[in-house]
Parts: sequence; C-alpha cells; structure tokens
Amino acid sequence: MKALVICGESISDVIFATPAIRGLRVDVDDISVHVLVHPDTSFLIRENPYIAKVHLHAGLFSTWRKLAGEHFDLIVNLNGHWRSRILSRLLNAPERRLATSHWKKWLMVRFKINHITSKHAVEHMIDVVRPVGVSGDNLGLDYFIPDHDKVSRHGLPEAYRRGYVAFCMSAPFLTRKLPLDRMIELCDKIRRPIVLLGTSEDHENAEVIWSFFSGSGPRRLQQDGSLFGPRTHIYNACGKYSFNQMASIIKQSLAVFTFDNDFVPVASAFRKQVFGLWGSTSAIFGNYPYRTRYTIMEHNDLECRPCSSQGFDRCPKGHFKCMRDIMFDFYLP
Repeated sequence: MKALVICGESISDVIFATPAIRGLRVDVDDISVHVLVHPDTSFLIRENPYIAKVHLHAGLFSTWRKLAGEHFDLIVNLNGHWRSRILSRLLNAPERRLATSHWKKWLMVRFKINHITSKHAVEHMIDVVRPVGVSGDNLGLDYFIPDHDKVSRHGLPEAYRRGYVAFCMSAPFLTRKLPLDRMIELCDKIRRPIVLLGTSEDHENAEVIWSFFSGSGPRRLQQDGSLFGPRTHIYNACGKYSFNQMASIIKQSLAVFTFDNDFVPVASAFRKQVFGLWGSTSAIFGNYPYRTRYTIMEHNDLECRPCSSQGFDRCPKGHFKCMRDIMFDFYLP
C-alpha cells in the first residue's frame, strides 16, 4: 500500500502530524508513507525515518500532475484547506479526512458558546487513521534534528553550560505575546540562566531584556513598587539560529517558557516541562503541549477572551488585560 499524508501548512501542523505518520508506518503492514508539505516546513521531516518520500506543494494543479504518477492507495488529508480536498479528489484515491472545527471556534470566539471537545489536535489526527489500523502508541511527537543543525551546549556562553531555561519569544500576532515590561518581569521571576529564542524580528525586544539584566539598561519597578533584581543571566539568541538549531537548544534546556506558537510542539517532542502563556487565543483550541508536563497560564476571567483563534496585531478592546493582568503562577524546580 502507498499512502499520501497531506499536512497542514504551519510548523505546528507538521509536528503535530508525526504520531499519525509514525502510526501508519508501524501499525499498517506493507505500507509506504509519502508526505506532502509546504516547502517552508519540509526541513522538519527530511530526517524522519517513517517517511519514504517527501513531496512539496507547488500550486494545486502542478502538485496534482507531479503526484498523479504515484498511484496512491490512500490519501490521509490532515489539511483543512479546500485546496487539499480538491487535490484528494483529483488523485482519485480513498480518502481519510480531518474534520474541521472552524465553526466551533467561531462560536467560541464570537458568542463564547463552547462546543469544542477537550481532545488535543494530535488525537484528532490519530482518529483519522484509526480506521486503517492505527491504534496510537502514546509515544508523543517526533522531531529529528540533522547532525549539522545540532548545537553543542559548549558553544553557548559559559553561564549556560550547566543548565538554562529557554524562553521562546516569537508569536505570529502581537496579542499572543506579553508586553515587553511583562517579559522582563517574567524573566526576573524565572531566576535561572535564560536563552531567548525567536526570529530576527524579536531581536530588538530581546536586546532590551538583555540590557536590563546586564545592568546597562534603566531600572524598572515591579507592580508592587519594588525594584527588579539583576539576578538573571540573559543570552539573546533571537535571529542567530535556524529553527532546527533552536530546537536543538530547546532539547538541551531545563524547561521551556513559551507563548502560543510553533515552539509548543517542539518542546513537547523533547518531553520538556512547558510553561505556556496564552493571551487572546486559548488552549481550548487544542494546540497545547502534548504528552509532557506543562502549566498553562491564561486569564480565564475575562468575558472578551478568547477574542480570536489566531490573534491580532493589537487588542480589539484596547486594554490587553489577557496579557497585562496574567498571573505568573508557576513552580520551577
């Protein structure tokens, strides 16, 4: 049997799909698993031993022409976009499709009517392939880092070689991230050496955080009026590493602090203790840490939250209380 798994377009979609891919290869006899991904996310699965061949999206009809000669026996469609449905029909093979929950999310965001199940996004994907013999192995997510992308801890500053916490600052929308002053407050409370991870767009904010704790930046007051103490070592790694290299840094960390972003499944894949901070979105949408210890910090007493399943560039209400007033309630051993 030859099966094609059509993944979603985001990094999270691809990593969350790995248990279903592994289940197909392990549980189904005589199967060859091919995967279709967006070119920007193909690096995530190049080293995956459960995949026979990786195909790249290149437009609907171009992709169909390239795949038609493969003569697939099964299509596993884990992509909710309408183009993937058309592609499945054009390939003319039996299809197992992930049910979309767009209307349920819309009801929750617009009217706060909750018809969303508590099941994780990964479990929904595994349910898609259960009818073909996949049982689910409870082994969590897969992430295979190429040797050339592995970052040695000895390559980090000396203060971090005995252990550090990773703080993943990136998020696709501003309302998924803490304001800068609250990031500083969080770093002060962590009280461990911290590696700040993100893209080049996060570098400027990360530099402000580093400047503050290095003693060269202005001192600021906490909410109770007391001064922050310069107890935290900060390494600004934003924009310095590729995504695979940042995954390698996360793999060697003591714990991970993150927003609702693509680092959530990465930390989950390496069984890290995750401390997640959710703002305008909500963990109820199913993209929370998977099969690892985690703490979700979110402001559940706001009537306006969640205001989006994706996020905004600014708070629609103007107050941003979901992140401004969030409690940093965690224990880091």
